[in-house]
Amino acid sequence: MNNETGMAQQTPIGFLKFTPQLMTKVWGGDKLHETFGKDKGQKIGESWEISGVPQKVSVVCQGPFKGQSLTDLLNQYGKRLVGEKVYAQYGKEFPLLFKFIDACEDLSVQLHPDDALAKERHKSFGKTEMWYVLQADPGARLVIGFEPGTTMETYHKHLADHTITDILNEIPVSAGDAFFIPPGLVHAIGAGVVLAEIQQTSDVTYRLFDWDRPDDNGQMRALHIDEAEKALVFHDLAQVACTPKGLIEDQVKVVYESLYFSTSLMRLTRPIVRNYYQNDSFVVLMCTRGSLTLSSDGLALMQMRKGESVLVPAEIASIQISTQDAEILEVFVP
Repeated sequence: MNNETGMAQQTPIGFLKFTPQLMTKVWGGDKLHETFGKDKGQKIGESWEISGVPQKVSVVCQGPFKGQSLTDLLNQYGKRLVGEKVYAQYGKEFPLLFKFIDACEDLSVQLHPDDALAKERHKSFGKTEMWYVLQADPGARLVIGFEPGTTMETYHKHLADHTITDILNEIPVSAGDAFFIPPGLVHAIGAGVVLAEIQQTSDVTYRLFDWDRPDDNGQMRALHIDEAEKALVFHDLAQVACTPKGLIEDQVKVVYESLYFSTSLMRLTRPIVRNYYQNDSFVVLMCTRGSLTLSSDGLALMQMRKGESVLVPAEIASIQISTQDAEILEVFVP
């Protein structure tokens, strides 16, 4: 073992915070700046908090690893960073993508492929995701699936007639609502919604309808009707809503657990200890309200405020979250 390898094994990784990647979107707005303190920009629709997507890999913004990418850290620390189980399954590919999204206007009506189809067509992971609504203007809604009873024949008819909006299932939403979006499910975030999105590491989207809206250059964005045909699934919508019920302050409530991620919600008014001995996975914390301090034996403290996300390496077995008022999403690979 050389000295460099030995040092890599002995030096604790510590808590990791990354520079948000702000994405301009035709439907974006100003709320990520106004509400979460992100840098100001024109039509900022997404803040990619932690990403391993090729060409869009996150970079550490502070501490001893400042300037290093998530890929750099995976190459150097491997299972110490993500956990033995996760490393065995995904190797040096970080499996999840974390975003905050501001829909000033409606997003396109879209769907995503599953793992098999995405691997075949794009050499990519599929895209299973979930949403946690942080803010919703009066009358705001999400599009999730088609109206009950819609068949492939009905879908084709409305596509041909350019009346697909007539069969979309629209759901009014408010802060605290949560939804699981499996591959193949038609969906769109409606205007006036700000949410946190947790998903597989994938940037593959098939658009079915874009509200006849030109982009900033006056061009219509491409649709992917043919590509979507094989990916489309008419899901049971009773399985989609996962809004946490009976949430009690200072307790942890599971919002949703899939094959790819387990997401829990905490609303804290006092310090709490979280033990991760059994996870064998990294943990990502997304602060959606208030502020907090993370600590663990032998590590530098990490301050977090609303709109920030932190990666807790798998080698950290226990942390203390110190706060008097915070809401946090906690995510790991089950």
